Amino acid sequence: MPRVKLFDENEVLAKAMNLFWKQGYAATSIQDLVSHLGINRGSLYDTFGDKEQLFKKSFALYRKTNIEGLKQFFENQSNVKDGFSILFDNAIEEAIQDKDRKGCFVVNTTTELIPNDASFTEVLESNKRDFEKLFLEYLKQGKASGQLKTAKDLESIAGLFYTLYNGIRVVSKVQPDKKKLKDTVNVALSLLD
Repeated sequence: MPRVKLFDENEVLAKAMNLFWKQGYAATSIQDLVSHLGINRGSLYDTFGDKEQLFKKSFALYRKTNIEGLKQFFENQSNVKDGFSILFDNAIEEAIQDKDRKGCFVVNTTTELIPNDASFTEVLESNKRDFEKLFLEYLKQGKASGQLKTAKDLESIAGLFYTLYNGIRVVSKVQPDKKKLKDTVNVALSLLD
């Protein structure tokens, strides 16, 4: 008779994601996962595979959630410059309010695993491309609607905004100074004038 799972896989995956995000891949042991997730080793391995597979599934969940969230955010912001301003303000606020100073799971993973884990390079490159593409599409929308008058290269601005968006999470781990972060964002947003 097959065993019945007594847990919600998506809920457990979200818990694993948060633990990996807080502690990193190397610092999270199987015992940490078993204790934090509230499932036994057998269920963990049967459902998610080994630690690396669980980590990759957790990371995929984080990525999917963030990309879908960003798409929805941009769809709800008709003014492009204001939209980016709000996006960066939200990133600053989230970073400052984060008691654990986790930063960004993508940035943490990049700094922990690259260049030593080539298997993750493509996933991280794909994440960068996806975010920059969303930023660029939103900028083009602003240009086409006449909101943005800038003659600057929108692709370069999208790359800069992606770097800034991630940089906010890194800098705030060391110095969560809201005014300095906001001043930096305002300089970047001036490129849209």
